Amino acid sequence: MNARLPAGVEGEAPRDRRFVTALARGLEVLRCFGPDDLWLGHREIARRTGLPPSTVSRLAYTLKMLGCLKAGPGIGQYGLDAGVIALGFSMLGRYDIARIARPTMQALADEAGVQVALCVRHGLEVVYVGHCRAPQARSVLGLDVGARLPLAPTAAGRALVAGLEPAEQRRLLQQLQQAARPEAELQGLRQALQAHAAEGFTRSTEDWERGVSAVAVPLQLGAGLAPMALSCGTASSALGGAEMATLGQRLRAAAEEVRHAVQRGGEPRTGRSR
Repeated sequence: MNARLPAGVEGEAPRDRRFVTALARGLEVLRCFGPDDLWLGHREIARRTGLPPSTVSRLAYTLKMLGCLKAGPGIGQYGLDAGVIALGFSMLGRYDIARIARPTMQALADEAGVQVALCVRHGLEVVYVGHCRAPQARSVLGLDVGARLPLAPTAAGRALVAGLEPAEQRRLLQQLQQAARPEAELQGLRQALQAHAAEGFTRSTEDWERGVSAVAVPLQLGAGLAPMALSCGTASSALGGAEMATLGQRLRAAAEEVRHAVQRGGEPRTGRSR
């Protein structure tokens, strides 16, 4: 049985002799844990990863010995352990972007009454690495740091693609097609890229989740750092076309503020409240 490889590498890895499939499978086991998954059993891990149960058993044991998984209260149950947390915080600690961006994100969330997320791309998914919410904002999805969203139908995913060079955009679109994403998602992504060229931000009007709309902008930090995105979302009833346009411009200003702050390695220049 062939395991499902992580999203974004299916078309390339089998032809690359340098690609270590066993390592990819181990990482796929770790990636299958969502923010709300305290414990997962062998069968559920096998279902989510597409790996045979016997392979899951060996990988889970190895990851437990390495401190990345821990045994759960039930037979064959596992949860993420401190080894994974240490790796994540090493990355965030190195860049410290989420901490620097937080004052600007929280100020925007408070001013606009929305949820604001700082996002990166992992394969064909969007990962939240920062999140702020206004006290009065409606928590329409309950997302937080560590949440994973699909790339093509979300405003954040579309902004991450918009921030890539044209050749990389074409390659990513090809990967999405190979991953058999719905044609409606791909068409929505193409239209969003065209709209971004005209407006400077991307939109998603219930394209991913009913009742939820969002806008997002690419965040280019330079210095060899991976492209990121800032996204604002809330209930569709509170985010019509005019509000989206206004929020998109606010996001562009916020992204510029964060970019300057990161380049200085310190706080934003404005005197916004936190």
